[in-house]
Amino acid sequence: MSRRCELTGKGPMTGNNVSHAKNRTRRRFLPNLNDVTLQSEALKRGIKLKISASALRSVDHRGGLDAFLAKAKDEELSSTALKVKKEIAKAQAASA
Repeated sequence: MSRRCELTGKGPMTGNNVSHAKNRTRRRFLPNLNDVTLQSEALKRGIKLKISASALRSVDHRGGLDAFLAKAKDEELSSTALKVKKEIAKAQAASA
């Protein structure tokens, strides 16, 4: 199971621990991932995703999961999120 946000693609970064004596050892900076269930208005159901805290704020800012996925780039999305995006587009096209 990778430590990667399913909506933004944010993953681990590397850097250094620096001691008082300036000794440097390698370390990993992990993203703040949370398991959340986001509600889709078009599908009328919840979708479980593992996303970062910053992505959760972005989803709220854009007005929900449907609006976020409509603007999201396909390269950044996970396979699960990409399937959901296509389902939402199909549901919105059918209702319009």
